[in-house]
Formats: sequence, C-alpha cells, structure tokens
Amino acid sequence: MTAIKVAVSVGVLVALLILLPLGELWGAVRRLSPFVWLGVLGGFVAGHATGVAKWRRMLGAGRARLSTRDAARCYSAGLFANLCLPSIVGGDVLRAVLAGRTTGRPEAVVIGSIGDRLCDVLALALLATAGALLARTALPGWGSNLVVVLAVVGLLGAALFVPQALKRPLRAWPVRIRRQVGRTLVALRRLSRAPGVALSVIALSLAIQTTFVLLNAWLGRSVGIHVPLAVWFFAWPAAKVAGLMPVSLGGLGVRDATLGAVLVPFGIPMASGVAVSLLWQTVLIAGGLIAGATWVVLSRRSGEIAGSPLAMVRRAEGARGA
Repeated sequence: MTAIKVAVSVGVLVALLILLPLGELWGAVRRLSPFVWLGVLGGFVAGHATGVAKWRRMLGAGRARLSTRDAARCYSAGLFANLCLPSIVGGDVLRAVLAGRTTGRPEAVVIGSIGDRLCDVLALALLATAGALLARTALPGWGSNLVVVLAVVGLLGAALFVPQALKRPLRAWPVRIRRQVGRTLVALRRLSRAPGVALSVIALSLAIQTTFVLLNAWLGRSVGIHVPLAVWFFAWPAAKVAGLMPVSLGGLGVRDATLGAVLVPFGIPMASGVAVSLLWQTVLIAGGLIAGATWVVLSRRSGEIAGSPLAMVRRAEGARGA
C-alpha cells in the first residue's frame, strides 16, 4: 500500500513538472522573500503550539490527562512522523502510542485523538464552505451557481449521513473497517455528550486552520497571486481535504495539483498555485524537523530515552493495526 502511495505522489509531481511551464513555476518560487518564508514558518509553529493545547483538552475530556510538557512531547513526535509515514494518520498513531504509554489509558487516547481529528476536518469543511460562498462572485455566472449548489448538497449530505452513521449498528459495518468505525462512532458520541468541550475544540480548530489559510494567502501574495481572501478560504481547505485522502504520500502531489486546479477558475495560472503549494510543503518539512528536535529534547529532559527518532517512527508504523 505504501508503495502505491509513493507511486501516486511521484507520478502526480512528475506530471506537473512535465505539463506545467517550468519557467513560470520557478519564477513564482524565486519571487518569495526569505523573510516571508521565515514568517510563515513562525506562524506554522505557533499554530501547532495551539494544536498541543487543543489536543490536550480533548484527551482530558476522556480522562486521559497529560502534562503540558508530555502533551508537547507526544504532539511533536506525531508532527515529525508526518515526514516519514505515508499519511498524517501515521503521525497520529505515534502520537497516540506515546500518549497512551504516558497516561496508561491507550484506548482513551485513541478515541480522543480521533475526536480531535474529526474537529479538524469539520473546521476545514466549514472554512471551505464559507470561502466558496463568499468567493462565488469572483467566478462566472455558471460557476457562481455551481458553487452554491455544491455547498447546499454537501451540507445536506452531511446532515443526513452523520445521524444515520451514529444510529447504524456496529455489526452492520464491514468487518475489515469495523474497529476503526467503532472508535470513530465512540468519538462522535463522546463529543455529543460534552458539547462544551466539543465547541471549544472546534473553535480552536477553526482558529488554527484560519491561521494556516492566512499564511498561505501571504505566501501567495508574495509570489504574485492576487485574489480575494475568500478564495484562499475555499481553495486551501479544499486542497488539504484532498490531501487527506489515503491515496498518496502524506498528500504530496495530490494537494499541490488540487490547489493549482482550484485557483485556475479565479484567473490564476496553475503553475503559480502549484508553486505556492510546494513552498508550503517546504514549511511543513522545516516545521516537522523542528518538531522532531523538540521531541528529542523534551524526551531527554523528562528522563526518557528517546533513541533514534526514525527507529521509533518505524515501530509506530508497525503498530498501526493495533
């Protein structure tokens, strides 16, 4: 499966490099100021610092309590693992494994982490829907109407699917995915029983994802993309959601092609959109390396033997099915 994801990412990236004008792509990259890049990296790190508090709050609601230092250590490990594993789910696994060992409540940590991820996906969906509705005036008449129809259909579909999924007996789901579905349903039910926690975590998710949208808009403006801010609130969450699909290596290639394609109807050359996405990828890599260093430092300070980070990541990858 991993080989297939690598092949998809490499194939999409190669296709982009062949089909897009390299001069335009490289020209957009060269226009970025190093100071802007450093500012975006700082914003990325700050966003994930807030993510530590959000995840810790979600785990605390399930009685899997972590100190701030332990939460930062486990979260940093997961963020670093995103660089090495074929999807962000792999990073979630390492984060949950470490937190489960620390709290002694591994199942509670897994359920809480799934709830945290669900809130992130909901935040992305809300931002994409709001952005699409606000940005529709920048499209031709038919495009504007299509956006409204898609938004309404998506909202109605979610409103119908989620309640039905919650009511469906676990034995009715396929055996292969029954455990994952069961944990997800438990997470959803736990969120529904703690509306205060759910709302606060969703609010934090919205704040974090909004920060990332603004950072990408800053990158875009720096390389010559001038579109209404609402367009970014539609385009970037849509590209990130596409990257979450388990078909590529951490979304690489798929996310870049999606962002470029979504920006085309707004008058932006695809090469420019892809360039911004690839620049964001460099921020992700740098942020992941910072997280890895944080993980090692905090592990040593807490008296744990961190060992080789890459070795621990590989062991976590083997624990995915647990």
